[in-house]
Amino acid sequence: MNSPSSLLIIRITAIFCLLLAVALWIPLLVDLADGNRDWEVFAVTSALISFLSVFMIVLTNGRETSFNIRAAFILVTVLWMATSIVSALPYLFSVYDISFTDAVFEAVSGLTTTGSTVLSKIETLPRGLLLWRSTTQWLGGIGIVAMGIFIMPLLRNGGMQFFKLESSDRADKPVARIETFSKLLVSIYLSLTALNIILYAMAGMTWFDAINHAFTTISSGGFSTRDASMMEENYLVLSIAIVFMLAAALPFTLYMGLLLRSGGMWKDGQMTVLVSMIMILTALMVAFAEFPVSFRSPDKIIHSLFTVTSLVTTTGYASIDHLTWGPAILGITLIATFIGGAAGSTSGGFKTYRLMILFKVIWVTLKELRYPNGVFPVYFRGQQIGVNALKAILAFTAAFILTLALGTVGLTMTGLDFDTSFSGALTALANVGPGWGPRIGPSGNFSELPDVAKWILTTLMLLGRLEIMTVFILITPTFWEN
Repeated sequence: MNSPSSLLIIRITAIFCLLLAVALWIPLLVDLADGNRDWEVFAVTSALISFLSVFMIVLTNGRETSFNIRAAFILVTVLWMATSIVSALPYLFSVYDISFTDAVFEAVSGLTTTGSTVLSKIETLPRGLLLWRSTTQWLGGIGIVAMGIFIMPLLRNGGMQFFKLESSDRADKPVARIETFSKLLVSIYLSLTALNIILYAMAGMTWFDAINHAFTTISSGGFSTRDASMMEENYLVLSIAIVFMLAAALPFTLYMGLLLRSGGMWKDGQMTVLVSMIMILTALMVAFAEFPVSFRSPDKIIHSLFTVTSLVTTTGYASIDHLTWGPAILGITLIATFIGGAAGSTSGGFKTYRLMILFKVIWVTLKELRYPNGVFPVYFRGQQIGVNALKAILAFTAAFILTLALGTVGLTMTGLDFDTSFSGALTALANVGPGWGPRIGPSGNFSELPDVAKWILTTLMLLGRLEIMTVFILITPTFWEN
């Protein structure tokens, strides 16, 4: 890679690390107000990162820079790795004896909005550290939306080219257009977060819990301020969570289109498919789950809907340990974990639009078997899907399955049972959070896993959030050819 591109990558990465250093002041002030000496950790970390970031920004400022598609792929990966390390420092330097492995795992889980945790007795942690966990997910969430709307479509990664900003590449002033969309994105994200905080507080949460849970709801993250997640919350809180988990899993371009009165933003149908799948899986769970005898119909409906919505949107909250509801629930859980939210949302997973296109391809293939001489184009968002886009989606599907298989094998080699290995690999790759079994299920956490297993899961979380192919391309020899 040429030197000008390297300088730009360093500068952009330093800017984002500087933003994290500024964000560290939020938990710093909370711990300072509480009289907890952990504020010193945030102060030292912020000062250190600020110094290094400013130094790199000044060092690269004014130097001639250039940018190309190869630099974009490298930037995306470097940016997430660097910010993960910075986010891990408050855990590592805290007085709570968190190892380097656990610190990186927790930080990556936060920024990728996966929600898996290696921390136990969470409610005993200082409020500053709890708020930092939630803040990393909130910042990661808006970063994910921006990446899905602005960056990934340009990289033509996994078929994401369908989600370019409409007319942004044809406008007279594309930069001004992107600035407009960026301001809209931040405004929508902030507005959803603020509204979620207010409603949580009105429903019975303390303001501190409301802020933390709103941060991790809108980001589809799932970190909570308690080990029990949302198992102790009332039905009003759970209902509010369902609404906002779904809102965060919808394409943010829908909200932009609504504000800009652009009907074209509603063409892709992801919202209809996503809501329909949640309703179908909820109905199946109500019908086949082995609920406790004490459960009435409202209990069955609210907990089933909450569980399915939490899994499909990859938020990962738990209102109850649904794995105790019988063997049929595992199948429903598997489907829900795999689906994921819409493109351009904070959710992870396989993504709804890919499933839609794959089903269209299967349907067209069946029609071609019946009518060999017929021509049946595949359409999405009113556009005919070209060969390159189909190849990208099929390649991503193959990479997803291969990565899941390799991750499962790697985890079994660390001594874990198959259920833990497979569900752990899937929940990490899909950025969901809880897996199966007593160890990593809704009532457990990842603290007891071997360090090697934690590093495998950390890698899978990053791969899942970076859409896999964005990282895989970096290990191909042709990528580095001039």
